[in-house]
Amino acid sequence: MKGRHGRSLLSLKILLVISLVMSLLTGCGIGAPNVKETYPLESVNRSGNATSYVYRAADKTVPEVAKELSDEKTPDQMSKEDAEHMFLVYGHDYYHLQKDPKKETDTLIEVDSQEYVQKNYDSSFLQGYLTAALIGHLFDSFGGGGGYRGYSSRDIYQPKQGTYHAPTSSDKKVAPPLTVEKKGSIFRRGSSGGDSSVGSGGSIFDRKPDSTTPSRGKISRGSGSGGLFDSPKKSYTKPKTRVGSGKITRRSRR
Repeated sequence: MKGRHGRSLLSLKILLVISLVMSLLTGCGIGAPNVKETYPLESVNRSGNATSYVYRAADKTVPEVAKELSDEKTPDQMSKEDAEHMFLVYGHDYYHLQKDPKKETDTLIEVDSQEYVQKNYDSSFLQGYLTAALIGHLFDSFGGGGGYRGYSSRDIYQPKQGTYHAPTSSDKKVAPPLTVEKKGSIFRRGSSGGDSSVGSGGSIFDRKPDSTTPSRGKISRGSGSGGLFDSPKKSYTKPKTRVGSGKITRRSRR
């Protein structure tokens, strides 16, 4: 009975630990889509735990981006389809998708922490996109917010918490921007032209010769001519050995 009781307590402890870890992961937004690896970081506003990162989705509408994000990770809440504004909620992260008024073919993705939403957003503005229960949870305990309505309208509705700025090196380390895919070439040392680069024509094994490199080189075993890569001659003469017999004699005493 003692052993069974001990095993029950151990199982209960394991379940409690798993539940705690899962709740922490949910609260940290681990289940959110990784936009920082997909879209370039454009602007940052940070003040303590109140953070706001803005990414740009070029040539994509708000509903298109919303579908991409929700297909990658299912949000806790998602507002109805709208061409101007949409919200996706992942744990404590709020994804505010907005059509860029200065470039209407692009969508701005503003990723706000819960603290940032509480301190800056206009609660009446959010009523059109979030549930009443969630809005009540955000603002009842905090005591109101601000008049902010998103990055796209920041010139009219300024955020109370900090100001936006271009991402610095430290900002990029926290939320790195999109790495641009580029095609590179490996050049032969001493080459004076791009045509002699390894990778010409789309292959890393083909290299077009130019005037400075008229032919391809190779490393071969030399015949003792003293070249840099000549291999030493091998000796095939069998070494001589002497075969004899010996004996041990006792030195005589005088």
